[in-house]
Amino acid sequence: MNALERHRKLTEIWASDKGFKGWFSTVNHNDLGRMFLVTAFFFFIVGGLLAMLIRVQLATPHSAFAGPEIYNQIFTMHGTVMMFLFAIPTFEGLAIYLLPKMLGTRDLAFPRLTAYGFWCYAFGGSMLIVAMLFGIAPDGGWFMYPPLTSAIHSPGINADFWLIGITFVEISAIAAAVEITVSVLKYRAPSMSLAKMPIFAWYALITALMILTGFPPLILGSVLLELERAFGLPFFQVDLGGDSLLWQHLFWLFGHPEVYIIFLPAAGVISTVLPVMCRTTLLGYGWIVSAAVALAFLSFGLWVHHMFTTGIPHMGLAFFSAASTLVAVPTGVQIFAWIGTMWKGRPELHLPMLHILGFFFTFVIGGLTGVMVAVVPFDWQAHDTAFITAHLHYVLFGGFVFPIFAGVYYWLPHFTGRKRFFCLGELAFALVFVGFHVTFLAMHWVGLLGQRRRIPTYAPEDGWTAINLISSVGSFILAIGIAMILVDVVLHIVTAHRGRRNPWNATTLEWAMITPAPAYTFASLPRITWRDPLSAEPDLAVSLARGEGYLGTPRHNWRETLAVDIASGKPEMHVLYPANTRLPILMSAVTGLFFLSLLMKFYWTVPLAMGGVAFLAWKWVWGLGLRQDQAVQSVGHGLSLPNAATVARSPGWWGTAFLLTANATFFGALLFGFAFLWTIAPGWPPPAWFTPSIFELGVGISGAALAPLAIRHATRVNESGGTPFPTVILALCGIVALGFACASLMWRAPTPNEHAYGATMLVLGGYGTFHTAISGLMGGFLTAQIRSGYTSANRRAAFPIVGLWVKYTSATGVIILLAAHLPGLIP
Repeated sequence: MNALERHRKLTEIWASDKGFKGWFSTVNHNDLGRMFLVTAFFFFIVGGLLAMLIRVQLATPHSAFAGPEIYNQIFTMHGTVMMFLFAIPTFEGLAIYLLPKMLGTRDLAFPRLTAYGFWCYAFGGSMLIVAMLFGIAPDGGWFMYPPLTSAIHSPGINADFWLIGITFVEISAIAAAVEITVSVLKYRAPSMSLAKMPIFAWYALITALMILTGFPPLILGSVLLELERAFGLPFFQVDLGGDSLLWQHLFWLFGHPEVYIIFLPAAGVISTVLPVMCRTTLLGYGWIVSAAVALAFLSFGLWVHHMFTTGIPHMGLAFFSAASTLVAVPTGVQIFAWIGTMWKGRPELHLPMLHILGFFFTFVIGGLTGVMVAVVPFDWQAHDTAFITAHLHYVLFGGFVFPIFAGVYYWLPHFTGRKRFFCLGELAFALVFVGFHVTFLAMHWVGLLGQRRRIPTYAPEDGWTAINLISSVGSFILAIGIAMILVDVVLHIVTAHRGRRNPWNATTLEWAMITPAPAYTFASLPRITWRDPLSAEPDLAVSLARGEGYLGTPRHNWRETLAVDIASGKPEMHVLYPANTRLPILMSAVTGLFFLSLLMKFYWTVPLAMGGVAFLAWKWVWGLGLRQDQAVQSVGHGLSLPNAATVARSPGWWGTAFLLTANATFFGALLFGFAFLWTIAPGWPPPAWFTPSIFELGVGISGAALAPLAIRHATRVNESGGTPFPTVILALCGIVALGFACASLMWRAPTPNEHAYGATMLVLGGYGTFHTAISGLMGGFLTAQIRSGYTSANRRAAFPIVGLWVKYTSATGVIILLAAHLPGLIP
């Protein structure tokens, strides 16, 4: 089989369905990466237009352009769109498109999950845009502080759109984070160890892990606030044992890591593009990886510096101030490594390099003002002024948008296979750079003069008129520059001016293929022995196209790839991907029905939507099962590997483990909230405590002990060739017992509307009951698979996955029951 025949056969196997309908059934990472990026930049345009409306309103004193109500919606939606609908999805789209190419594999770990995440993002974002068009957008700021956003002060459904819509969108972020984490760890080219991974993959991995641990606290806060608004559960009402500061803690547990979740992917782009622009290799690869890891850890210990003015004890102020200053160290390590890379190389001022230089100048200023606001006395003076808004934009625009534009121009030839013809980009960069600094340096100035943020107007005698007018003029220059960039990109796409395969002479693996990238990515999989593979093997692209790597011969119409050992990159298993399907968009639509039912208060449709999600999830996983044992498969170069369905820790097991990591963070945040209210909130102790029951506690703990032991025994019985059916039934009995105890906790909790204690007991019991229902559903699924012949001693991957869920449910169930019963049992 020659290279052309191989290309045609692989394209037939991997290609999406033809025409417009193919968009709704594709599971290919090339398609989905492009769809994420196009959608994210659409929201970027929306957010930019909202920013212009803000600057028009503030250009002159006593402006009548927008009333206070509309203005509140505008600035709330601007922050929401830019943070949730542009920044994170842009990273997701770039990672989804690039990672398989950089890692030397054919797709991400779970293609259907990628598609499901995209449609959740598209539907959730559309909900917010529709709300804005109908004038019922959220208006409490993108941070949604209660009591401003409580039902008393924000009646109507404006705030509900934010709480429910953002939670819907964050399902997409969690799905993408699981996808990226497992893909980077397990789906790499043979022999690509962790030390040989491209630097962008390290940044993507760290960012994905931060999403898994940073987003759940906000999801919890959104759930609690929506429960308060919809059903009167007083989590944030001081007079009923709640505390509005709980929302701030939960929000900033997400909000401060979010800044670094945005910055780190952009730093990955810089670390990838800068050495190519400088014709050298990256200086300090190990130091940069270590700095990125340190930055990720430190970012989770800084959330309180957003709350310096809320009455934090002085010891806490000193600790978080010092930690906030310390974060400059790993950031500085990366900056100096990039400067050293430029120093040892020969920088060439191509358009991506211009944007990187724009990043350096802008981000360093943002970092310096960040150190300023980390100092408590200064923060007390500048808090909630336009100075903070300007600092945030210097960090986010400078630290994300400039690098992303550099990445867009760098990888655009890869997306299109063409080269630039109309060169508008250089002029556009100049306008963006000048316009940005005019806009936000002026905002620093006016903030120091006392202008508060989020104000709709001001008086002439305040002395802010000239500065605000300068800032508004600068914002229009910035907007013109961004519009020119978008026009330049569109002209690049539509102009049929073919470019060569690797126009930058880069050494990373994504350039070892034809461009635009084929659906199958690589005709055969490479063996990687060097961090810069195209430098070590200049003819690698030709060799892979000839099928000289692994899996070079298409067979059985399989979509196949390899999974490897995490540390060494040694091939471990042979993986078969599912074909195109509309299940992801159907499941996201039913998920959307669930959220819309909550939003519109159609509670009778909520169980129908949940049942629909369960049915589609069952169908989804059932279709991946195998009725016959899979033989060991030859993958080339004399290597034979077992199928993923035959190993104990399949890709599904790893995906489950990281999904439960996010789940555990959500549960940890719930326990933190309970402890915070118990120890800090006024109005405690509550008027009535939960009445403990030794019987219910014993039944629940017994069930929690029985279920994991039984599922573990069932796994061993299956591996020995026996019949695991009776033991799985025993595990289901344990789950039912634990579910009974958690449901009883919900039923017997003190009246939840009267005090935050009863509301918290209700939520804890609901969490346990919900997870016992999921584990019961998974146990029932495993039982059905056993009865239908989908398991054997060889096909064993489902047992460890169910075992993970059962163990997690049991552990959290015991913690919930002890938290509820022990206070009443201990004298």
